[in-house]
Amino acid sequence: MARVVARLILSLAGFCALAMFSPWQQSAPASGKVVAFTPLERRQTIEAPIEGRVTRWLVREGTRVEVGDVMVEISDNDPLILQRLRDERSGILARLVAVRGRADSLEDRIEFVTASRSNALDAAAARVRMAEDRVRGAVQSVEASEAAHVAAELQVERQRALEADGLSSRRTLELAEVDLTRTRTDVERAEATLSAARSEEIALRGDQQKIGNDTSAAIDDARATRAGALGEAGSAEAELARIDVRLARQETMIVRAPAKGTVLRLSGGVGGEMVKAGDALIVFVPDTEQRAVELWVDGVDVPLLAEGRAVRIQFEGWPAVQFTGWPSVAVGTFGGRVTLIDATDDGQGKFRIVVLPDPREERWPSGRYLRQGVRANAWVLLGQVTLGYELWRRFNGFPPVVAMREPGADSAKTGGK
Repeated sequence: MARVVARLILSLAGFCALAMFSPWQQSAPASGKVVAFTPLERRQTIEAPIEGRVTRWLVREGTRVEVGDVMVEISDNDPLILQRLRDERSGILARLVAVRGRADSLEDRIEFVTASRSNALDAAAARVRMAEDRVRGAVQSVEASEAAHVAAELQVERQRALEADGLSSRRTLELAEVDLTRTRTDVERAEATLSAARSEEIALRGDQQKIGNDTSAAIDDARATRAGALGEAGSAEAELARIDVRLARQETMIVRAPAKGTVLRLSGGVGGEMVKAGDALIVFVPDTEQRAVELWVDGVDVPLLAEGRAVRIQFEGWPAVQFTGWPSVAVGTFGGRVTLIDATDDGQGKFRIVVLPDPREERWPSGRYLRQGVRANAWVLLGQVTLGYELWRRFNGFPPVVAMREPGADSAKTGGK
């Protein structure tokens, strides 16, 4: 009997010694739930688009709906609100058309006044040039009259000298004096004509400047009036946009299903009470074909994880037998790959990771069994060690095996060579 016991003890010791050198798959535990991978396909709240009263429910909790199916009907307290808003919009639109027409007519007026200004300034410039010509002619007349007057004075002096010497008659002297008087009168008349020509030139230049100022003032006034009309048009357009928004909101008194899915809960307006815009009406769960698992991992294990890591998942309600050290002999678990690791924790030292199905593994259960919110336990697969090392690590409270260098550190140190 003692020999048998000794043999059993030796056999057990040998088996344990051999088992210490068997491979062991290290893993990081995690837990979470099933979610839709696309955010728009996750659980969402449908809100009231307008303020009013829920008059009719066409769904109940658990109802399956298609895209565009009517779910709720809401009515305003004023039954004629839509007609009143449409009438108000028609009035604003008519005012906008009138203001735009006034702005267009003012634009035409500006073009007309600008063209008239050009023609008037050309005519005024022509009159100024004619006045300048008359001034030049008057100057020449004055010069000629003054020359004739000087010649007449010389003639009188000569005749006086000749008459004193008895070489000329008194009559000739008198005729020379008459001619002197006439030339003096001609000089005065030419100077008066020159003065009048210069005054006329100054007056015409003033008229030319006045025409320019008056037409410029008319153009500026028309532009200011047009700017005011455009401002009124802008205000009318803003009012029209606001009334269109109100109309669009009032016309959305029918709430439709945003996607194919299931009504989870009716949360507001069930008793026919008033609801405000933005109040929650329905909790809705869209159908999804691309499910994922949202898992939470301890911060101590996060440095060991990376995108693409293999994951074994056990879904709640699905029979499974899991061997963490030997995943190949696990039954009822499903494979996945880490797709996302959050950059920060949830405030309690937990980090979120998102896992998608591994296309090389067995397909996950259908949506009938794998609904959104189903709990899941998972193990993120790390490195392989011996069973003896794993027992020694756990007895001493050491973390799983971590690489001595961060991935990519060698290439970064050598400059990628």
